[in-house]
Amino acid sequence: MKNKANKVKEDQPKTKGMNGLQGRWLRNTVGVILALILVCTVVLSCVVHSAYYADMKEDLATQADLITQLVCADTQSTEDYPSLSVELLQDRCKIDQAITVQYVDASTEIVACDGIGMNPNVRGKPGTSNLGEDVLEALESSDIVVYTGRDHISEDRVIAVSVPVYEDEGASHGILRFIVPLDRVDRQILYFTLTVAMVGLLLLLIVYISGRYYVKSILDPVSEITATAKRIAAGGYGVQIKTQFDDEIGELSNTINNMSNNLAQSEKTQSEFMSSVSHELRTPLTAISGWSETLLDAGGSVEAAEARRGLNIILRESRRLTSMVEELLEFSRMQDGRFKLNVSMSDIRSEFEDTVFMYGSRLQQEEIKLEYLENDDEIPEIPCDTSRMRQVFLNILDNGAKHGGDGGKITAEIRLEEGKVVIRIRDFGPGVPEEELPLIKKKFYKGSSKARGSGIGLAVCEEIVTMHGGQLDITNAEGGGTLVTIRLPLEEK
Repeated sequence: MKNKANKVKEDQPKTKGMNGLQGRWLRNTVGVILALILVCTVVLSCVVHSAYYADMKEDLATQADLITQLVCADTQSTEDYPSLSVELLQDRCKIDQAITVQYVDASTEIVACDGIGMNPNVRGKPGTSNLGEDVLEALESSDIVVYTGRDHISEDRVIAVSVPVYEDEGASHGILRFIVPLDRVDRQILYFTLTVAMVGLLLLLIVYISGRYYVKSILDPVSEITATAKRIAAGGYGVQIKTQFDDEIGELSNTINNMSNNLAQSEKTQSEFMSSVSHELRTPLTAISGWSETLLDAGGSVEAAEARRGLNIILRESRRLTSMVEELLEFSRMQDGRFKLNVSMSDIRSEFEDTVFMYGSRLQQEEIKLEYLENDDEIPEIPCDTSRMRQVFLNILDNGAKHGGDGGKITAEIRLEEGKVVIRIRDFGPGVPEEELPLIKKKFYKGSSKARGSGIGLAVCEEIVTMHGGQLDITNAEGGGTLVTIRLPLEEK
């Protein structure tokens, strides 16, 4: 029970933490968005701050200049300036109650002040001096001066606009100073900044939640695929992954499922191949061993006919063993890339006819007629490896004799069709079941046939024909039997 629990625990995929997909997503996506939110918040705050302050300075300067002109127009003499009242300023100029107005004479002392500032101390008191460098600059330059900073009386942050007041002769004898506290503006900017930050964090939260769901929708199938792949790697061929999505992950799952099925089929086929080869090797070895012991035990007393019969069996089975070993060697060379061709221009018709006539005499002993269908087609020499092509012809003829020999007849022909050399070999046996036709050329596949063989002969034949740039097809012929067709190009590809 404990071992089973440990096995289940081992099958579960280990989380990679910050090194996994989720960690990389957090760093690459959430981190970037967070940085963008911070940058956007700071930039927007600075822009709003600058825009607010610039607009306030411009509006206050314009309003102060206009008010000063209106006040000067309503005032008969310079002695009337200290008596400016809040009623005159509010009734005539519609001043915002947040604005404080100070009248400062040429000695930089407050002569009169009115208005309701955010901090009463901003108004100052008559007789107060040392108001700041902006007042001195306005008196000296006779220009409008805008000041942003700490008020020298209240220490509050303010915007102050100093407008010179002129006498009729054009000389400046004082200034009107308009002051606006910035605490309300700063709060608005702070609220704006916090609002932008909250919106950004809300957006980040939405991205995080949706991203977590998206990453989880990837990680869960990937974890299942990883666990299944480990089972397959451990030998659990044939296990399947449940496909949940019709996307790239679904395609990967289907690919692994196909791989698992193919590995299971390959494992089964190789197991059957090993069993078949063992059986095929044991049969001739048993015959050779048995007849060798018989001849040795009999010594010189064995009859000549009996000795000849035993030696023929030993020779035939030895040749069969040699043929099987050669097939296995060819297959091994084909698997590791050592399967090579020695190509030269050859008379393929002559090679094919020689093979047919040579093999025909052997089939006569088995009472099988090999008929060559002659024709007048002029077949030119083609580039090919004659020894390999003879191997293909012999293997196909031998298959026809083993699997279709019951029909008592095999036909063979070579023709020139559509710019290709076409070779057809047909037997008149029972044919191949339709469901086995797509698999018959696969390595180790023997199908339902009971005939002897390793199951790799046709795979080697197809490899040789393909290396020549040709094609090998196996079909059931009309009227019964199996038809093998080989098509070879006239020129080397």
